Amino acid sequence: MSDGDLSQMSMLDLFRLEAESQAQVLTNGLLTLESNAAAADQLEACMRAAHSLKGAARIVGVHAGVNVAHAMEDCFVAAQRGDIALRKKHIDLLLQGVDLLTAIANTPESEIGNWAEGNPVLVNAFLEELKSLLENPEQDDPLENSGTIPTVADNAELRTSPAAEGREDAERVLRVTSENLNRLLGLTGESLVQSRWLKPFSASLLRLKRQNYGARKALDELRESLSGLALDERSEAALVDLQHRILEGHQLLSERLVELGSFDSRATNLAQRLYHEALACRMRPFADGIRAFPRMVRDLGHTLGKQVRLQIIGETTKVDRDILEKLDAPLGHLLRNAIDHGIESADERLATGKPVEGSITLEARHSAGMLQITVADDGRGMELEQLRQAVVERNHTNAKTAQQMSEAELLEFIFLPGFTMRDMVTEVSGRGVGLDVVQNMVKQVRGTIRVSSQPGLGMRFVLQLPLTLSVVRALLADIGGEPYAFPLAYIVRTLVLPREQIELLEGRQHFNLDGHSVGLVSAHQLLGGSDPGLVGNELPVIVVADGGHTYGLVTERFLGERELVVQPLDTRLGKVKDIAAGALMEDGSPVLIVDVEDLVRSVEKLLLTGHLNQVQRSVTTDRKRKRVLVVDDSLTVRELERKLLEHVGYEVEVAVDGMDGWNAARTGHFDLMVTDVDMPRMDGIELVTLVKKDPNLKHLPVMIVSYKDREEDRRRGLEAGADYYLTKGSFHDETLLQAVVDMIGEAEA
Repeated sequence: MSDGDLSQMSMLDLFRLEAESQAQVLTNGLLTLESNAAAADQLEACMRAAHSLKGAARIVGVHAGVNVAHAMEDCFVAAQRGDIALRKKHIDLLLQGVDLLTAIANTPESEIGNWAEGNPVLVNAFLEELKSLLENPEQDDPLENSGTIPTVADNAELRTSPAAEGREDAERVLRVTSENLNRLLGLTGESLVQSRWLKPFSASLLRLKRQNYGARKALDELRESLSGLALDERSEAALVDLQHRILEGHQLLSERLVELGSFDSRATNLAQRLYHEALACRMRPFADGIRAFPRMVRDLGHTLGKQVRLQIIGETTKVDRDILEKLDAPLGHLLRNAIDHGIESADERLATGKPVEGSITLEARHSAGMLQITVADDGRGMELEQLRQAVVERNHTNAKTAQQMSEAELLEFIFLPGFTMRDMVTEVSGRGVGLDVVQNMVKQVRGTIRVSSQPGLGMRFVLQLPLTLSVVRALLADIGGEPYAFPLAYIVRTLVLPREQIELLEGRQHFNLDGHSVGLVSAHQLLGGSDPGLVGNELPVIVVADGGHTYGLVTERFLGERELVVQPLDTRLGKVKDIAAGALMEDGSPVLIVDVEDLVRSVEKLLLTGHLNQVQRSVTTDRKRKRVLVVDDSLTVRELERKLLEHVGYEVEVAVDGMDGWNAARTGHFDLMVTDVDMPRMDGIELVTLVKKDPNLKHLPVMIVSYKDREEDRRRGLEAGADYYLTKGSFHDETLLQAVVDMIGEAEA
């Protein structure tokens, strides 16, 4: 935190900030001292933390805090002198003191001065018991025998108000809201996309350089053919001047290309660095989200009469702040389950040759571009045969099917809501109770979870999560002439399916995948767009899974894997069916990110209503639809023209600018091209010129639709090779459609 931030905080804010920091020092130190009472460094750290809190509380006039911190300091000093040996009873009471100090610090400003008067039982009981322990170090543990000492947790009002106040403090200390960070990351992502626009622009200049070289070569050949002729002085001078000008242009273009290449490299590098710095602002160390877990494990273990040690690995691992916040409840469920039903009692552990103290490991690390979090215990594990029996008894499947299930398939049942192998569920946990919460959280962030068990040796849960929610790795697919992005976390498999492998079962199409029957669905029916008119004998299929349902989505073609910066959709749109968010591709064109969970629900709905269409099985059709390529950088105009043409039966593909249109024209077959004039990267005139000069495309009819209605603009377009010129300002629906019919005939031949 900067000095500027601190200077704007009140003394009470500073006290709260110090209390939060010192409370963590005290908690960590006390947990260490519980297992090693002779740890002098931890005694010293705890004594200094209590001393600092005492002074800070005195400065802001919080007398209750002064008294509690002073009493704790005396206890640590006595332990340092050897007057007392810190045992469980001391640790328990001192941890209550930490809770008291935290509650005092997080009390609203209007009430903090009178904290002791408002909660005399809490403070006085703590001070009296600590004094009694110091005066009589050998007495029995009063907490175990009397059970009369109230704690901060007993006061519901104190539990809720400090939490709310603490959240407000966090916002004031941070000074930058999560929303601001999201916007900043979105802008840096856009700058990264924009920086990549230079490369195709550079490629177009390189093409211009080649054309210039061709002109220079043609001129040399012309001069050589005229060498035997007697040219007058004026013609000779004109040829020399033309050669000189072309050479100058070639050299200038070469220099500018080098400069542009250098600028492209610097701009892309700068945008990349800017993006990663903005992304780093969202990252926090794993330790920030798990500070409460060591204390929770210790307290719960003592409550259940078990000795449990939590080992944390990877505390410095960087985690997206949004993911870190979402991890609190799921990891809490897994740890409580491990303590309550994973770790055995002391007698049971001794009987099986295990140490009395149970061990739980919580690890975070980066692996293969993902965040991997592991929760493992050395407890009793899961007896698979008992699990198999429980699955059958709870009518999740029949006995025959259960016997054929693998370990991984059986363990998936523990994530069902309410699933437990016990007849009685404790208040603490039940193996499986709450695990649906873990799985739901993992799905929300586009991750996966795996579970494995070794009977008698323990269980292991592995959460595979994205490093950040701001970026998603996805497979792009062409559906109805539009690109859609499918997050890789939801994709089971991609394959090219031969049509002869499609089977009909009860009127529904299926195919076999690894011995399982998978329903086949046309992605076009779900996401819209033009009818794909799939031809050929093989279908590109994306196999997705969610909630136990697996479907194969038939697309037109795969467009490759991309790393996309997630752009939330405008909130005014509400929830867009089957769509989660948007993104920009490298050329700046938009792409929609599919909400696979919603998509699967849509398939289920179509199945229930009987409206699910079959994927067209015929390889060819008797009537062939004519294809039109629409090239326009205006989304509104592009979509208007596409819808008009599709409505009357034409198959339409769109391109977002001249370069995109040129690439589309060369790689696909079209009966007509409709293009704008003013577009980035390559304008319509250059596009028409390239098309008419290409031996394979020169017979493709081209219609220009432009806002420019001057005669010179019309003449320029027609001279470039356009077959028809129509102005946007004057055409109506019928005008455009009639012009298309005049040029290539009706939609179906």
